[in-house]
Amino acid sequence: MAGSKPQIKKGRYLITTPIYYVNDKPHIGHSRPTIAADILSRFHRIAGDETFFLTGTDEHGSKVAEAAERAGISPQEFCDKNSQRFKEVWEKLNISYDYFVRTTDDRHVQAVRKILEILYKTKDEKGQNIIYPGEYTGLYCVGCEKFITEKDLVNGLCPNHLKPPQRVVEKNYFFRLSSYLPQLEKLITEDKIRILPEEKKKETLGLFKQELEDFSISREKVTWGITLPFDSTQKTYVWVDALQNYISAIGYGDNPDEFKKWWAEGEVIHILGKDILKFHNIYWPAMLLALGEKTPDVLFIHGFFTVNGQKMGKSLGNVINPNDIVKEYGIDALRYFLLREIPPTEDGDFTYEKFEKRYNSDLAGGLGNLVARVITLATKVKGLKQNAIFEKEINKTKEDYRKTFEEFRFNETLIIIWNLISFCDEYIEKEKPWQESKKQEEIIGNLLSAINEIAKLLEPFLPETSEKIFNQLKTKKSESLFPRI
Repeated sequence: MAGSKPQIKKGRYLITTPIYYVNDKPHIGHSRPTIAADILSRFHRIAGDETFFLTGTDEHGSKVAEAAERAGISPQEFCDKNSQRFKEVWEKLNISYDYFVRTTDDRHVQAVRKILEILYKTKDEKGQNIIYPGEYTGLYCVGCEKFITEKDLVNGLCPNHLKPPQRVVEKNYFFRLSSYLPQLEKLITEDKIRILPEEKKKETLGLFKQELEDFSISREKVTWGITLPFDSTQKTYVWVDALQNYISAIGYGDNPDEFKKWWAEGEVIHILGKDILKFHNIYWPAMLLALGEKTPDVLFIHGFFTVNGQKMGKSLGNVINPNDIVKEYGIDALRYFLLREIPPTEDGDFTYEKFEKRYNSDLAGGLGNLVARVITLATKVKGLKQNAIFEKEINKTKEDYRKTFEEFRFNETLIIIWNLISFCDEYIEKEKPWQESKKQEEIIGNLLSAINEIAKLLEPFLPETSEKIFNQLKTKKSESLFPRI
């Protein structure tokens, strides 16, 4: 990957996913950034780093209120029910989060109100108020919960939801973004805020060449949201509310020591989708600068999934439920496919044909077959061995593994592990360890040593499978890891 290459430092990490709208049902699009954050968190924990993994749900705004009304229940009941769905799916996908934030939690609400109070009293270097009243006239997409411009439309429709936006005229309060743009651009250019991949850094810097305007922090005509602390007639704009989850969940407003530990003294890594790039790469760090707080260290932007070449959507009936895949193929099969099939920064397509092909070739025929063959032979040796050839190959694998992991190229990290699997397969075909010979114990010992290393390398990616391999190495009893479809 060109451009800056963030080095993984021994220490302390705050790793976050986007928080997900409760009017969506969990699907594989949500699973992709969540699994990426999970493997990154597991990697750091295994390395001995202090790690805080944060995820959650976004529960305010017009479309949540409208969905609750259609369901015939209160917005809070709607949020309670649908937020729980995400928790249940993350449990089934073995997501090891430390905190699940909800924007309707009182702790979050109080933190948002405190942040807005501080911003309301803040002035820029010219003595201008950072928050000021004004009037907004323009287009608003309820589905995106964001203001859009004419140039964003495709044939008069929102390109994401294929619906015409609402024309809105209302009084709002605005954040004086213009006061922080020069400082923010410098931070991004100098990689003080590292944006990955490199093309997303370029895209972000390109926004500064356009006309970045002050943005609204409130809505006059929204009923379901956090009331502004300085104007009871206005609700906090849902995006401004949601972005604060990254600091409300770690103690901003109620636990300064915890907040300092994770935000000020930790490496902050946000994993997000490209559709929310401007909010995270521009608006969020600008608000942090106004608060006098550190900006995020890394913003990692992943691509999208389509299904059979089409964008997922309720109206198309092509939303893939992760529960269905887990029930049929297992947790780690889905984790593997989402990480291996498509480079994390690129868009990709999901089909069951691709999934089953990858499952049979890589998991059943690759990893599963190797482990089964070697464990079956394991009764013939006393322990692990490692000659010069295997030591060299394993050390090279570890070096390449770490390098790709540091650059968040998780698909390439998995390719490196599978290269070691292929090396073992070739070694087996060459040395024929099932035949009695003076070298038989050494050959099988080498293979057992390699499988032990493979299990260690897989631990962040496929934790359930890794544990099964370790158990088979201990008991020397072979059990199928991935039955062929």
